[in-house]
Amino acid sequence: MKRLFLLFAAVLAGLVLAGCGGRADRLQTGDLVFIGIPVEYDAGGMADAIGSATGKGELNLIHTAIAEVDAAGRPWIIDATIAHGVDRHPLDTMLRDFRLRDGYKATFIVKRLRDNRDAARYVENAKRFLGRSYNTTFLPNDTSLYCTELVHESYIAADGRPLFEEAPMNWRNADGELPEYWVWLFGQLGMDVPEGLPGTNPQTMSEAPVLKPTKVVIDQPY
Repeated sequence: MKRLFLLFAAVLAGLVLAGCGGRADRLQTGDLVFIGIPVEYDAGGMADAIGSATGKGELNLIHTAIAEVDAAGRPWIIDATIAHGVDRHPLDTMLRDFRLRDGYKATFIVKRLRDNRDAARYVENAKRFLGRSYNTTFLPNDTSLYCTELVHESYIAADGRPLFEEAPMNWRNADGELPEYWVWLFGQLGMDVPEGLPGTNPQTMSEAPVLKPTKVVIDQPY
């Protein structure tokens, strides 16, 4: 009888946890989706320039998005991109937008807050920025946002501190040189490369101690 009671208690506890937090292998509200591409992809382009400054290994993390799961279990994405600005759209839209050419495949890495009790509030914070334009200059401002800047401004603790820290931005490659793409881009904008100004990037954000890895796989449409 005692063994039966303990088994029942274990099953009940599992059901309660599943009901509160959702399945560990599925997206949950507040998860962050990091998108990586092979280092050899997009040579000379923006993704290559990002990777040369922040990338590690064989994968360049080039984008960060916020996940939201609605009451019906449908996954949504809130992120900032050049194509959409700050926008909320179905997960499948993001998967299509980041479909690579020439046989290359993007990698989607999902990380979860170690303490996600306020995850829904962070997502609601992000929704306040919907409709803003993409921050092409990467400078701090009150009108536009780039991908990790959106996360930084949305994931704010109850005491007002951001969960993800800023750091001086580096635009140079491992040899200390500025990739031609950045020289061209900021030249078009009529400004110097904002070397050393505070900011965030997907690679550093993915390594933040407030996050933990998950077993979520989303390389196929839900």
